[in-house]
Amino acid sequence: MNYHKCDLESNYECLKLKHTFILRIILIIISLFTLYESSYSQTKSIILGRPTDTSITASIVFDQNMIYYFEFGINSGNYTQVSKQYAGKANQPDEIDLHPLLPDTKYFYRVLYHLTSTGTFVPSPEYSFHTARSKGSTFTFTIEADEHLYDIKGVKSMYQVTLNNQAKDNPDFMLSLGDIFGDDHNPFTITSAELDSLHKDYRPFLGSVCHSIPFYICLGNHEGENDYYYSFSPPNNLCVWGTQWRKYYYPNPYPNGFYSGNTDNEPYGIGNPENYFAWTWGDAQFIVLDVYRDECDTSSKPQKWAWSLGLPQYTWLKNTLESSTSKYKFVFAHHIRGQGRGGITNATQFEWGGLDGNTNKFATYRPGWPKTIHQLFIDNHVNIFFQGHDHLFAHEILDSVTYQEVPMAADSTYQIGMLANAGAYTADTIPGTGHIRVTVNPTCIKVDFVRAYLPADTLSGIHKNGEIGFSYTIGKCANSGIENPNLDEAFQVFPNPANDQISIKMDESIIIHQINLVNALGQIVLPSHSEVINLKDIPNGIYTIHVDTEKSHVVRKVIVNH
Repeated sequence: MNYHKCDLESNYECLKLKHTFILRIILIIISLFTLYESSYSQTKSIILGRPTDTSITASIVFDQNMIYYFEFGINSGNYTQVSKQYAGKANQPDEIDLHPLLPDTKYFYRVLYHLTSTGTFVPSPEYSFHTARSKGSTFTFTIEADEHLYDIKGVKSMYQVTLNNQAKDNPDFMLSLGDIFGDDHNPFTITSAELDSLHKDYRPFLGSVCHSIPFYICLGNHEGENDYYYSFSPPNNLCVWGTQWRKYYYPNPYPNGFYSGNTDNEPYGIGNPENYFAWTWGDAQFIVLDVYRDECDTSSKPQKWAWSLGLPQYTWLKNTLESSTSKYKFVFAHHIRGQGRGGITNATQFEWGGLDGNTNKFATYRPGWPKTIHQLFIDNHVNIFFQGHDHLFAHEILDSVTYQEVPMAADSTYQIGMLANAGAYTADTIPGTGHIRVTVNPTCIKVDFVRAYLPADTLSGIHKNGEIGFSYTIGKCANSGIENPNLDEAFQVFPNPANDQISIKMDESIIIHQINLVNALGQIVLPSHSEVINLKDIPNGIYTIHVDTEKSHVVRKVIVNH
């Protein structure tokens, strides 16, 4: 029926039809408007970086040309400071510095923006951040590592769970320890456009939380930003393009009145590479190293003495540590030696520890260098060295320095690092995915492994997203609420080496769910629920005992020798 020809006074069906048609048109308009508003409100991506005591940098990207400005203030909903207006071009990030700010203060902000063809500003949700803390403050920061979304190891949905868990911690900032963007698997054929995509692809994920959590990047080996790749046909190579696109999308620190770091000014439009830096926040000093770029040019994977921080970065590290008056000191790098596996077994070797096997050759290979990196840590009271690279949680202590391996952030199998690399560690190794949460207060440091689980993997009730896999403190924490006891005292395996049987002694308060004897290939050779394991049929060799308890997963290395 054609309603245009209806006599609406007399034809009820025509009237009904026309009203229905008009209603549908209205609903379509509302739906389109809602869809437009929804998409319009999601066109922006904001990632905060370079927080100081008086400023912060916001990297903002729109997918359409926009006119925008920032409002910010110290009270929620009350914005007393306003930036100038900016003209943002579609898909091109702008770095906007918000200042002047007050030290040790929480700020609230929002962005108001409109299409260049319209004049009505649309406000974003309200976001927040905190300026540099003063001494004596209590604060939290988080660490993730080895996101690997560029290959099959990293799963996007898993990574989002880890990011959401970090947001729940309300940290002052977060760090990634590298192998974020990749991809050095095809280093001589990769293109600038491909590297652009690899860096840009993280913006939706990081932008979901880093609008309120400043983000720091520590470079990994798979970023390919090293001197070896830099030397091939510059500027058209992996290192130069990777550095350019990283800096394009993510604001990392460079030396100024708040940060110290690399003072190089590199060619090919790179400028300062923003690859190693240090700052003070509250009672803590933070030092981020780049173990790949400086004087690391003998191969793509240098080993032993061929790997080096380089004298400029080493000298800066030494001066930074020795001039610090901070109560706590944290150092971050993707890995101790750049390519090997393990923690304290590497910390004794080569440039880091001075030994070559069992012989000290530091003076021979590093003439004029006053001391090893590990000795710098000891002498200057470094509390924790954080590293990634091995895709699991591992906690070791060497000469009062804690060596903390940070788990993978996006492993939906929860086992990649444990199966591949646990044998390189000597102490507490735990499988799983998630992040490290560090709480700093005037009397102690508290470190938690916050485990991440996909919803489907919590249905059995055995695990819960956000549960604490391991926790420890440095200093005196009152009512620290540590989730697991001192494992050295609570978990004992004896005898070791073992002959026909091995016994496991646990604290009576710990509930054991499962015990597995695992071989060097990561295969379970003997499952058990008994605390006494019969080894008569087990071949000689090196194994690990994995104990799943009510709140944690504990691993110990054992030797079977009949």
